[in-house]
Amino acid sequence: MRIVLVGPPGAGKGTQAAYLAENLAIPHISTGDLFRANISQGTPLGQQAKEYMNAGHLVPDEVTIGMAEDRMLQDDASGGFLLDGFPRNIGQAKALDAFLRGHDLRLDAVLDLEVPEDEVVARIAGRRLCRNDSGHIYHAEDNLPKVPGVCDECGGELYQREDDSEETVRKRLAVYHSETEPIVDYYRAQGLVTTISALGSVTEVTNRAMRAIESAGEGAEQS
Repeated sequence: MRIVLVGPPGAGKGTQAAYLAENLAIPHISTGDLFRANISQGTPLGQQAKEYMNAGHLVPDEVTIGMAEDRMLQDDASGGFLLDGFPRNIGQAKALDAFLRGHDLRLDAVLDLEVPEDEVVARIAGRRLCRNDSGHIYHAEDNLPKVPGVCDECGGELYQREDDSEETVRKRLAVYHSETEPIVDYYRAQGLVTTISALGSVTEVTNRAMRAIESAGEGAEQS
């Protein structure tokens, strides 16, 4: 199966991608992991990305596309993959289509995780992290620590990341709506999109996604 996972910030894409990739025994390919791997390995594409990032600029599409194509050609992706964060715009989606056609491959499904904007803001703006970098995450509404502002595990101070403020979250959502959301209509025109509610428990959302993937697989067998 070759799958694209789409959804706004706070929809739980990373969590769902990890579960789905494990269930399907295919690699989870995320843009963040691509950047980190190429930069740490010192690849030519990684060096280019690092230069742009160090200068405070967005990494150009052609660099991101190059990284994604290299990763999709690795042996562990020969039986399929799950893309998370790529493509992020129409240009990248068209480049992905061209790449797949060139290798006589195609996408099987595009899963669109849907969550109300106010829920996204509440999820992200309420998030609190441990300053000791213990990896423990709390929430101001539904996952409170025993002692306000203190990590249950290590006693570290809890804080809100600057990127998690409501103002910043709404700006990120505006970018998503203008740049990434259009790819949903692009893929819907190809009959690939299933929209899934991202509300509920992680397991509930995963089950919805797996049912959509199974339906997509059955449709591919019949066509």
